Amino acid sequence: MTMDGGTRAPEVRRLRLHVRGAVQGVGFRPYVYGLATRYRLGGFVANDPDGVVIEVEGERAADFITALPLEKPPLARIDDISVHPVGTVAGEGFCIRASEQGRVSTRIVADAATCKECLRELFDPSSRFHRYPFINCTHCGPRYTIAERLPYDRAATAMKGFAMCRACADDYADPDSRRFHAEAIACPDCGPRLSHEVADIAAAIAGGSIVAIKGLGGYQLLCDARDDEVVRRLRQRKQRDQKPFAVMVASVEAVADIAEAETAELALLESTPRPIVLLRSRDRLAPAIAPQLSRLGVMLPVAPLHHLIFDALNVAHARVGDSWAIVATSANPGGEPLLIDNRQAERRLAGIADLIVTHNRDIVTRADDSVAAIVAGRMQFIRRARGYVPEPVRLARPVPPILSVGGALKATVTVTRGNEAFVSQHIGDLDTAEGVRFFEETVDHLLATLDVEPVVVAHDLHPNMASTRFAEASGKRLIAVQHHHAHAASVMAEHGIAGPALALVLDGFGHGSDGGNWGGELLACDGAAFRRLGHLAPMKMPGGDRAAREPWRMAASVLHGLGRGDIIAARFDAQPQAPRLCAMLEQPGVPTTTSAGRLFDAAAGLLGLCPVQSYEGEAAMKLEALVRTPRIAQDGWIVEDGVLSLAPLFERLAGASLDRTERAELFHGTLAAACTDWIGRMARETGITTIALSGGCFLNAVLSDEIARGCIAAGLSPLLPRQMPPNDGGLSLGQAWVAALTLLEQQDLEGTA
Repeated sequence: MTMDGGTRAPEVRRLRLHVRGAVQGVGFRPYVYGLATRYRLGGFVANDPDGVVIEVEGERAADFITALPLEKPPLARIDDISVHPVGTVAGEGFCIRASEQGRVSTRIVADAATCKECLRELFDPSSRFHRYPFINCTHCGPRYTIAERLPYDRAATAMKGFAMCRACADDYADPDSRRFHAEAIACPDCGPRLSHEVADIAAAIAGGSIVAIKGLGGYQLLCDARDDEVVRRLRQRKQRDQKPFAVMVASVEAVADIAEAETAELALLESTPRPIVLLRSRDRLAPAIAPQLSRLGVMLPVAPLHHLIFDALNVAHARVGDSWAIVATSANPGGEPLLIDNRQAERRLAGIADLIVTHNRDIVTRADDSVAAIVAGRMQFIRRARGYVPEPVRLARPVPPILSVGGALKATVTVTRGNEAFVSQHIGDLDTAEGVRFFEETVDHLLATLDVEPVVVAHDLHPNMASTRFAEASGKRLIAVQHHHAHAASVMAEHGIAGPALALVLDGFGHGSDGGNWGGELLACDGAAFRRLGHLAPMKMPGGDRAAREPWRMAASVLHGLGRGDIIAARFDAQPQAPRLCAMLEQPGVPTTTSAGRLFDAAAGLLGLCPVQSYEGEAAMKLEALVRTPRIAQDGWIVEDGVLSLAPLFERLAGASLDRTERAELFHGTLAAACTDWIGRMARETGITTIALSGGCFLNAVLSDEIARGCIAAGLSPLLPRQMPPNDGGLSLGQAWVAALTLLEQQDLEGTA
């Protein structure tokens, strides 16, 4: 057939597309419908077990395919589009079909903060959603925390008990609506309800009360962040002596009043996941918010209720000269998982909160607020949870299905499926029965949601961890992965490399391959194997684990190592055990460690900063808070046979000629320079130029920045963790990658046998 002028008409073909990625529950089908209608194509779109299937037929099908990834909805992520020709079906319009059931291999997207369109409707008196605390659409609102299983349909979410009213049902069924197939759609006529009026919540906060509210991933505690008395009361009731609280402000404009923020930090604050972002404090809030720390955890409103509370505070309780800032911290009794159940919250929080605000939409999966910072110019996680989970890490190649169970602190679990690794939300520490239950719930939920049956379970080498015992009870084949190797592999996995790479792992504690107490390690990693090339000089830990909680003991150990044990008793005269410590250090069999974390403790102890820690990392954080410009003691370290000693630096720190700030800056600058020198020597010796930097000490922004820049200046390629935290929250990903490489190497060997 030809068109006027003799030009041949375009061939009409029908094409089938399979789109994989985060494409369900994000408005992808109505987007496809609108695009197909624009190009006057016939066909259909439907959810299927792999993502979304599309068939298009018409002259402009090629234009449709070109445009498809360019204008996608804000929460959608396309990983792959495959296109195949199929037989034509004449005379058909374009429609949206029902979901196709089957084995699930797509995913749920993370919860998202209230979008601008919903925010406008929230405060629009003419909108049917006016001041409704559960407003949402396909671009925002709860997802992972309300989903029971896949496919992501309303019947498989916490919304299944709320029958839609006529207006919501019409929106849900209308492809032109922003709420087409928004599974959490609800309005004041048919949706969830709060137990208290917003005005009462705001009045309680303004009146100096502590309020618990049910957030997206669990209960939060709120109070006035400028009122030191109420913040101290919150600390007392929550039994949280010094650990910093996060604060929430109404808008990005209000941030400047309480913290210094650069462009990248403001962008991170405003991003859809709405993490808590660490910013340099202006010290304008209650001193009890973040005692002796230079950085403040700041977040913007996440849910509609947060916006409504700030609106009520600003209207009915306006402050002259000061914007409102409120503490927003997890509502969990000390060390336990986040509370999500209404009855439990009312019972467990009765002694903490003066007002407990519930609602009748269940939280299926708890998720703490994520915490992040800009480090070495890019985002770094401190805690990865709400807003980011369950977004997967793309692996360099498809791997067998693996479950890895992480460590004992800041626990996460990972499940692999194809070339994706799904790392769970932050679970926390596994030292309580409640923590272990949450860990087990998370494993079950992740495996069920992803529809995966693992062939192996990877775990830490330490035999006495709760996660190791869980792995041993699974009945599956086990692969044990050394702690610091897992730290290194976590960074390598997210950067898509199997090796060879050098890895500097600066950490608190990990069970070594030799059964020792490791923590400051230089490793060579290649495939599933690693070699220990070097480590920090061993230090004695007087009192064993007590030394990890009492930095003055590590300082005493350093003094003893320098031959100055005679001054320990006088230097630490406030500690009852100090007179006996020198004799204890002289005895045979005192535990030793190569831990970088204990190195920080020793430095803080020598500065008299934090004799006893009330939370993990307190001494190191308070030491970092003193630093403005790192300084280097050029003769401050020695490297011999792969062992890095900082004894000359500690000789300087033990003296009284420098003030605290100068000594803190000298410690940070010299440690970073020493590590860079150490890495450079091993790089020249091995010829390896890729450097993985990991371990909890890399949460220290000064150390991360200085070592990364030092490596680049030396012509090396440093890799910092970006998709995972450098601390034990990234262990499960590293375990999974080592286990995967182990299995793949075994398959290759069997294939060549």
